[in-house]
Amino acid sequence: MSEHQHAFVTPAPAGLGALAVACFGFGAVFLDKVGLGGLPILAAWLIGGGIVQYTTAVIELKDHNITGGNVFLFFSAFFMFGAALSVLAKFLMLTGTFGEAIQPLVMVEGWCWMAGAAFLTIVTPAYFKAPIPLTLIVIGLDIVLWIIVLLDMGIVGPSYRPIVAYLLIGCGWLGVYTVGAIVNNTVFGRIILPLPGPFIK
Repeated sequence: MSEHQHAFVTPAPAGLGALAVACFGFGAVFLDKVGLGGLPILAAWLIGGGIVQYTTAVIELKDHNITGGNVFLFFSAFFMFGAALSVLAKFLMLTGTFGEAIQPLVMVEGWCWMAGAAFLTIVTPAYFKAPIPLTLIVIGLDIVLWIIVLLDMGIVGPSYRPIVAYLLIGCGWLGVYTVGAIVNNTVFGRIILPLPGPFIK
């Protein structure tokens, strides 16, 4: 088998589907539709998404996709597994499961998300060679992450939460559309759902 021969078809559609799960779940959180009892359930779904995204990352890296492979790997760790653990930790702290209930200090997440926002922002130019919907997802998530940094650090107030929510939901739907376009266009061998080409050829 030659070095660049594909051993698998791309799992990117599954990875984008998992991303949509996270976007919709956190969109609901930022719209204040997820109460305390919903946090462990959200964490469970994020763990499922993390398994999908980690698998996607490994296959994409094996296929020499430096951009998608590394971004999916990063997302699997911090959008999914890290976020799931964070959601569970907040639930345990707020409910006082192991003692007195305490308010989570989200400032630390602001500092951590600063690295996450910087990571995604610095690789965003590479996505200008990807299909336009994928580029728009990444740009939308850049904005989301920087606003989350500002929210967690107390620099902006809760009035910014709906902006985060609707951007996340929009990114989720763009991801779902991209999944449909990639899979259906590939299976039928023709354009079923248009997938506009990159901004930069």
